[in-house]
Formats: sequence, structure tokens, C-alpha cells
Amino acid sequence: MAQEIQLHSTPTPPPPPSSTSPTTKPQTKTNLTLLPLIFIIYFQVSGGPYGAENTVHATGPLLSLAGFLLLPFLCSLPEALITSELTTAFSSSDSGFVLWALQAFNSPFTASFTGFLKLLSSTINCATFPNLCSDYLSSTFPSLTAGAHRSLFITLLILLLSFINFTGLTVVGYFAIALGIISLLPFVLMTFMASPAVVPARWTAVRKKVDWGLYLNTLFWNLNYWDNASTLAGEVQDPQRTFPVAMLVAGVLTCVSYFVPLLAVTGALAVSDDQWSDGFFADAAGMIGGKWLKIWTQAGAVLSAIGLYEAQLSSNTFQLLGMAELGLLPKVLSKRSKWFNTPWLSILVSTLITLTISFLSFSDIIAAANFLYSLGMLIEFAAFIRLRIKLPELKRPYKVPMGIAGVISMCTVPSVILVFLMVMSGWRVWLLSVGLMFMAAGLYFCMDFCRSKECFKFSTDVSLEVNSLRV
Repeated sequence: MAQEIQLHSTPTPPPPPSSTSPTTKPQTKTNLTLLPLIFIIYFQVSGGPYGAENTVHATGPLLSLAGFLLLPFLCSLPEALITSELTTAFSSSDSGFVLWALQAFNSPFTASFTGFLKLLSSTINCATFPNLCSDYLSSTFPSLTAGAHRSLFITLLILLLSFINFTGLTVVGYFAIALGIISLLPFVLMTFMASPAVVPARWTAVRKKVDWGLYLNTLFWNLNYWDNASTLAGEVQDPQRTFPVAMLVAGVLTCVSYFVPLLAVTGALAVSDDQWSDGFFADAAGMIGGKWLKIWTQAGAVLSAIGLYEAQLSSNTFQLLGMAELGLLPKVLSKRSKWFNTPWLSILVSTLITLTISFLSFSDIIAAANFLYSLGMLIEFAAFIRLRIKLPELKRPYKVPMGIAGVISMCTVPSVILVFLMVMSGWRVWLLSVGLMFMAAGLYFCMDFCRSKECFKFSTDVSLEVNSLRV
């Protein structure tokens, strides 16, 4: 059993990492700059307005617009601010929120549990995107609807996109820029073309029977995962300056890309709320601009799903690397390719897990992924507050301009929303989520057993060296 060691009772300003510190990285060339990082964060969170249609279907235009106007301030902004502060404070590691939990609670179990909760959640989400590509293309290629052709397409797509990840974050970043521009352009055109036909009174409509569950889950799905970028900190040039700016620009881009197209289309088209389901933006593009704009919007949906997969896989891969460098996973997962300096084995493991999950039924498992993510975020909020109290003199190149009472208040609102979404989950989601939580906890004890039996080599015994962690 892992031995728990208490940190010194009086926190001191953390010195630079020593050569034996488990958070110290090998000297590697970090090439991820501001613009690629902005678009990677954008795809980790959003990828465009695709999928936002269900908020109109659930509540009507008024509440849909209000949700995408208000929820970014209530939920997304606190997550982004916390990520900016803690990523710049712990910028030498790719372990991100895992290291935050370890430093805050001095508990390898809590750090590991948090890491595996987030990893399970993001891997499930990652597996949905190749399926979405197949769904989008099935209207043009019916053979992709089901069967062997669909399975072969999903398999080849996952392998191809994983290879792009293998070539490095710089390639992924510039690929994300191209995907982002191409997939957003049809919405820019649609907005301008719809503007003359806008009738403001249409924005005030509210559905008689509001589906609050669908509404809140859709908003949550489209406006979260800001913290995933923290696992890329060690790969970014000058992260202490770059991260806050990237978070700000990506946040503005995300909010505008949801709100403005919704504002234009709901105001311009007099259609039933029932027509607002997944994929309706493509139909709206056809009504507003013609068949060519509809086809472009459909193609943009495929490109958006590809960008989402690439960004999510990058986060998962470097999280595995970071956890291996902390000693929570076998050291072999931190091995990098000599050609591209990428963690090739972590990419392979992430790809194989994603490939396996991609053939499962997603009806309840996606809801369980949201449940696990919510629980992980609650731990992160607690870690953020705990670090403010425990390490007040920690160097924070970017610091949320609030005191202890302010940050507690800032974390309270999104925490209430997260708990509400968890409580509102059905019994099947609860059952599956509890099972995955036991899996996340069990993986820590499995790694601890492997360490004690020397089944694998570990970078360090994190339970014994947690006292030496400094950034």
C-alpha cells in the first residue's frame, strides 16, 4: 500500500525543480506557439456550432440564446481562469490537473483517481467523433450507416488521425487552424446572408414544454473541457505568457461561434422548434444560401469532428505521459519518438482504447462520461481553493484577481450546476458511472501493486517523493 507522507506544515516559496524531482522533464524542444494552441483549445472545447441545435429543440430560441450567453460566464470562465492560473504555476509538467490534485491534497490516490476519471471521460468523448464523421457522411454514402463498411471507415480514420498526432503537436496545431477556418467559414457566410431576413420577435419564443435535461446537458457538452489544455503545458513555448492569452482568445472564439450563428438563424427562419435537431444547421444553410452552402456546412461538420478527435487525443496522450513522469503509470509511457519527439507508446495506447470504445453503444456511456467529468471538475475546484490556502506564496505568473472568498464564490456556481447535472442523471447512468469510478480507483491500486512487485519500471515512487514536488 502506498505510504502517505505529509508536506511541511509551513508552506515555503517553491524553488526551481531539482534534477531528481518527479515533475522535471527531460530537455525537449517545445514548438507549440500561440496560434496553434488557440485552435487546439478551441477544438478541445467546441469545434464550432455543430451540436448546439438541440438547445433550441429543448427550449426554443430565447433560452437557447440566453444559455450560450450566460453559461460561459457561469461555468466556462471559472474553468478557464483556474486552468490559466494553475497551468502557469505548474508549467514544466504535462500532468496538468493530476499534478494540481497531488500538490493540493498530498495524496497520490486522489491525483491518480482524478487523472483516471478525466481520462475515461475524455477517451469516451474522443471515441464519439469518428462515429460522428460516419454519421455525417452516411447521407451521401449510405454504406457508412452500419455494417462492415462503417467499421472499416471508423478504424482507418482513427489510425490515420492518430498518425497525425504521432507527427507532433506542431503539425496537429496547424492542422487544427486549417480545420477551424474551413469549418467556420460557412457559418460566417450564413450569418451575413441571414441578417437581412432577421425578425427580432422570433428570438423571444419559448417552447411550451421545456426539456431541461436535454437543454442543460447540451450546453454542458458544448462549453466544457477547458482544463484538458493543461496536459500540454510542457510542450508550449513560454507557457506562462502563452496560456492565458490562448485561453482568452479561444474563449471568445468559442462563445462567438455559438451565439452569433444561433442569433442569425433563429431570427431569420420561421421553423418549428422540432426541426432543430442534430444537423439542422446544414438544412438551415440550404434554406438561406442554397445547396452549395448546405454541402459546405456538412463537410465542415466532418472537419470539425476530425479536429475534435485530434485535440482530444493530444490531451489524452500527454496526460498519460505526464502521469508516467509523476510515477503514477509505468515509465515506458513517457518514451518519446526519436523522429518527432512525441510519446509514441502513449499515442498507441490511447488509440487502441479509443478504437475499442468506438464500437460500443453511446446512449448511456456518453452521459456517464459527463458524470465522470463533473466529478473530476469538483475535485479540481477543491484543489484550486486548497492550493490558494496551502501555498499562498507559490509563484503564479497569472493569478485570478480574487482573494480566498472570491475564488470560493467563483467555484460555487459551476459546482452547483455540476452537482445538479449529476443528480439528474438516470439510474443507468449512475450505475455505469459508479462502475467506472471503481475502475478509476482500482487502477491506482493496480499500479501500486505493479510497483511493489516490480512488474514495470516507474519514474519514481510518487507516494514517497511527493514531499519533494516543486515547480
